[in-house]
Amino acid sequence: MAKQPSTIGASTYQRIKRDIIFGELQPGSKLKLDALKERYSASLSTLRETLNRLASDGFVEAPEQRGFLVTPVSREDLTEISELRVLLECHALELSIANGDTDWEGNLVAAHHKLHLMEQQLLKGDESEKETWKRYDWEFHQAMIAACNSKNLLSLHSIIYDKYLRYQMLVLTYRGEEAVKEHKGMFDAALARDAGTAKKLLEDHIRNGLTHTLEAM
Repeated sequence: MAKQPSTIGASTYQRIKRDIIFGELQPGSKLKLDALKERYSASLSTLRETLNRLASDGFVEAPEQRGFLVTPVSREDLTEISELRVLLECHALELSIANGDTDWEGNLVAAHHKLHLMEQQLLKGDESEKETWKRYDWEFHQAMIAACNSKNLLSLHSIIYDKYLRYQMLVLTYRGEEAVKEHKGMFDAALARDAGTAKKLLEDHIRNGLTHTLEAM
């Protein structure tokens, strides 16, 4: 039973962060503890701890003496997040391609296959599983960099990716065949151990996504 509080705290953290990323808790909205207590069935102490953790990760703001609110969004913030993603993910990809073994290749093949099937569904006009699509997208990008052998790098990248994803979910539209080709190109280059090409394609992919999201905003 000793682990229960931390387990509840971790679950509450993940649930609130998920609702922030997927727009169910709107940017700039106040996070009132009583309402959160009812919504997430968590104690006030757990909620305060969770909101402080989310604030340290940048998903929540805590203006002095004014409680908590969901971090607002801006074009400048999205641009900065995208640049950080380029730096972190391209570096991690280079390391992963150098270190990846057969298991890494197998996991990458499986992740791309799942994403590609979902993309084909989207190309046919079926957008009923947007959250699953974005999960498969994350799993593919994670699989590409999984062999970088740096827990710190993966942890930082995960936070930045989630911040990037929040903006995508706010204006969620699909880039279509262009995105499919970008994923396939990165996948092929990674398996061929062509780090230079893979990094260039990844950078273009992130910047194209940034342009698309800024235009949709």
